[in-house]
Order: sequence, then structure tokens, then C-alpha cells
Amino acid sequence: MTDFHSFRERAAALDASDPLAGFRSAFVLDPDVVAYLDGNSLGRLPRRTQERLARFVREEWGGRLIRGWSEGWVDLPVTVGDEVGALLGAAPGQTVVADSTSVCLAKALHAAVSLAPGRDRLVVSAADFPTDRYLARRVAADRGLAIVEVDDLGTAIDERTAVVLVSHVDYRTGALLDLPGLTARAHADGAVVVWDLCHSAGVVPIDLDASGADLAVGCTYKYLNGGPGSPAFLYAAARHHARLEQPLPGWWSADDLFAMADEYRPAAGIRRMLTGTPPVAGLLAVREGVALAAEAGVAAARVKSEALTSFCIEMLDALGLEVVTPRDPARRGSHVTVRLADARAIAERLTERGVIPDFREPDLVRLGLAPLTTSFTELVDGLSMLAEVLDQVGPLD
Repeated sequence: MTDFHSFRERAAALDASDPLAGFRSAFVLDPDVVAYLDGNSLGRLPRRTQERLARFVREEWGGRLIRGWSEGWVDLPVTVGDEVGALLGAAPGQTVVADSTSVCLAKALHAAVSLAPGRDRLVVSAADFPTDRYLARRVAADRGLAIVEVDDLGTAIDERTAVVLVSHVDYRTGALLDLPGLTARAHADGAVVVWDLCHSAGVVPIDLDASGADLAVGCTYKYLNGGPGSPAFLYAAARHHARLEQPLPGWWSADDLFAMADEYRPAAGIRRMLTGTPPVAGLLAVREGVALAAEAGVAAARVKSEALTSFCIEMLDALGLEVVTPRDPARRGSHVTVRLADARAIAERLTERGVIPDFREPDLVRLGLAPLTTSFTELVDGLSMLAEVLDQVGPLD
């Protein structure tokens, strides 16, 4: 069995010098959890979110009732959107927070197709997240496009390509793609790109405006700590706003929200990508998580993320395990994936012991390392427990 003593000493030193270490106390830490290594699926609960939602229930919903809409709620999809956008390098007025990631993605894909008339292909990675591929197929079928699912996106883009859908970080392996480079490559052939930022928002520096991005979507419950099922964000570059069409027009995207007009007229700006009444409690929770990410700074989070993932890979190497995540820090996000026989059983046994990883079919265990909440010592505790599970006598079943 690997001796983790030296790793533990190094972890203590890294924690002592970590400029983001103080943020850990800003979150609720369950004493029964030895190591939470699933921040790439659901971030921890910020303490300030507990306080903010309690105040919302007591004073705003409870105290102001419907008057709350005219006292600020109505603007939340755009104002919180701008706060998210600031983390993504997006100027104000280009990002909204509303709906689920899947709904936002469907809207973005339809809008992207409308921006590329006369073309007949929608390109997506064959290894992308299932929902991304499901929606890409559906939108392609609805809009009369051929769906092209490939291993190498760069080689599949040509003059017939209308839209390219791509995840910034691979949800399985953690591989990080070149957002500016791939965007430029697609634009050179006249295609529109929709980026899925679910696994990069908040932990990877992103500059959507400077990169010339067209549209992007992402969830807020991972590294932005918005809570389970918190509303997603949708970015659309201002240069496209006048031509944006989406499949779900609703009163919240109308030019006059309360006119209740018989004829639908879309709002002039990013509000045209909204549909229905926004989830106020969810938006307030997102705002608190985003504020913490902004205080820490995405650049600082990236530095710690690279250190955490490098330390993690070093320990996995010491255990003799197969790491499928890129070893170059510049080419990976903030989770590390290891291939294990009996991966599901191992993940279950770890969870029983208070170490919470993430399992992906058929043989992958993901270790999500959230810079604001994961300590180096916590990581050592988790991987030392993994070593114990692997050293158990008898089959894992």
C-alpha cells in the first residue's frame, strides 16, 4: 500500500500557503464527509446563500408578496446574467440566467441555425455529453440539417457547416479545448459556434467577447455553487442580437413585458432569449455563488485548480492507476478522471466511507476538485481512502 505520509506533509504546506484557503470556511462543510470530490457535479452550499434565501423567504416573498416584482425581481435574469457574464469575459447585456441548461442549449442551437442560412450541417462531438447530442439531433431534424457526429471537430467543419456545438471541457476526461482557436477555425468557414461551458465556468479563464464567441450556455450548480437545479446561463454576442430567433418565445422575451400584446414582438437585446417567469429563489442563490467566485477571481481559481489536479495525478500515479485526463495542465479543466475495473463498486464503497467521487459508465471515476472548497489535505484523505479500498481483499462486486 502506498505510503501517503509524504503527500500529507506536502498537502499541509500547500494548504498553509494557499491564498484561497479562507474561502473554504465560507461554505457549509458536512462533518460526515471525509472528502468531497464531486464539485464538478454539484458545488457546496455557500453560507451566505443560506442567509440570503432565508431573508428572501421572510422579508421579500413573505413581506412584499407580488410587489417584489416591481422592487427588483423582474430584472434578475439580466442583472444576474451580467454578473455571470463578467466571469466569462462578456460585456453587460449579453448574458441571461434562466431555465435549465438543456432548455438554454436548445434555444441557443435554434438561434445559431438561424444565423447561418443556406447551410445544411450541424456538427457535434461524438463523445459530448448525451443531452448535447440528443438536442443537436433534434434541432437538426427540426431545421432540416444533417447531423454530423465526429471525433475530431476541427476536421469536420467546412463550407456546408451551419453550427458547431462543442463542450469547453470534456465531461468524462476533463480535457480542455481551445475556445478562441476553435471559434476562429469555425468562423473561417462561416460557421456559428455554440459553446457548452458547464465544466469550465468559474474555474477556467474565459473571454467570450475577445474570442469572438457567438453563443454559449452553461450550468451554475457546479463551480458557481448555485445549488441543485439552479438556473443556467445563456450568452449571445451583441452583434447577433438583431437576428436572434429562438423556438420558445414567451412574454418575458417580448419588447413590452406587461403589454400582453396579441402579436409577439421580441425584445431588442438579450432579453429576447428569455421565455417565461424566472425562478427568483434560484437566481438569488446563483448571485451569491457567483459573488464568491468573483471575489476569489477566476485567474486565482485556475492557479489552484492546476495545482490540485497536478497533485491528484501525482498521487494516482503513485497508486499505479490509469489516468485518462491530459497531463498538461493547460489542456485540462478542474476534474481528474481515472479508469478502474469495477469503477461503480469502488465509487460506492468510497461514498460509504465518506469520500464522494463521481462514477461514469463504464469504468471511469471522476474526481472533481473545486478550488474554493477543496483543500489539498482533503484530497489526500480521499485518495488514501481510495488506496484502502483498492487494497481490500476479495472481489469488488
